[in-house]
Amino acid sequence: MATKKIALVTGGSRGLGRNMALKLAAHGHDLIITYKSNQEEANKVVAEAAELGVKAAAFKLDTANVSTFDAFIGEISGYLQETTGKASFDFLVNNAGIDRRSLIPEITEAEFDELCNVHLKGVIFLTQKALPLIADGGRVINLSTGLARFVTPGYAAYAAMKGGIEVFTRYLAKEIGSRGITANAVAPGIIETDFTRSVFEHAPQAIEFIKSQTALGRTGVPDDIGGIVAFLCSEDARWITAQRIEASGGMFL
Repeated sequence: MATKKIALVTGGSRGLGRNMALKLAAHGHDLIITYKSNQEEANKVVAEAAELGVKAAAFKLDTANVSTFDAFIGEISGYLQETTGKASFDFLVNNAGIDRRSLIPEITEAEFDELCNVHLKGVIFLTQKALPLIADGGRVINLSTGLARFVTPGYAAYAAMKGGIEVFTRYLAKEIGSRGITANAVAPGIIETDFTRSVFEHAPQAIEFIKSQTALGRTGVPDDIGGIVAFLCSEDARWITAQRIEASGGMFL
């Protein structure tokens, strides 16, 4: 029987991260998820993964705080040694994120720094710290956004960070390719999660407009994304690297 692969999903306690984690579990992969504050929700994901027959654990991590990454990696390494006898895992999914909306004249330096710390700086340096633990032949998947291609006013700073991640992903793919590790970016369109709840609740007219401008005629749900991440972590996706894969149902074509 093949040894189970292990996936590390940041922000795996809710929304898209939860769906990605459980899709990976359904494909037979053991899980490590991180959460920022809601341990109860993280524990629920761990319990659901266990019901799918895989090992799972949740660790607290603020992906905006680079100074904590060494301790986190040490914690993960110890857990892996204890449970598998080796300090390596196979898939890193950089999913954790925050939502901040401001028109360009209104963006504050504090908002900009917060977005940068989570979506760009945090992703780059967590990946850097994790690379020695990722097994050869592994995968790195970074979350981008459809907003890096099409424009919705109010998301300039957020989209700029994700644009940076798409460039980083290509460079990463080039630098780690010799180890057989692929790196790709998945760019969702608007998805119905707690992350976007305010838009769905307070701007129904905007949602109807987006539906009218989407080839598949609806907004997305988490199940539209988790399976793509699971595919990219499969052997069938071994020849895909340095790619931006938009999963938006065909928004604003």
